[in-house]
Amino acid sequence: MAEPKIFNNIKILRFEAGGISQAELAKRVGVTRQTILALEAHKYSPSLELAFKIAAAFDVPLNEVFQYGVLEDD
Repeated sequence: MAEPKIFNNIKILRFEAGGISQAELAKRVGVTRQTILALEAHKYSPSLELAFKIAAAFDVPLNEVFQYGVLEDD
């Protein structure tokens, strides 16, 4: 059985927010574009502070951005 991990909807939320770039989101939350890229690729799990900053940048609840579990196709 696969280990649970953190998944996110950042790419979808960027699109729904008018197509803001990874660089723009990174600037808004105080990280590099590479950090946003790693998050979207599920290669990096954010700190709790960063997770809240990203949710606030999109003005959505934290659980709309991040989920914890196992994907069905894992």
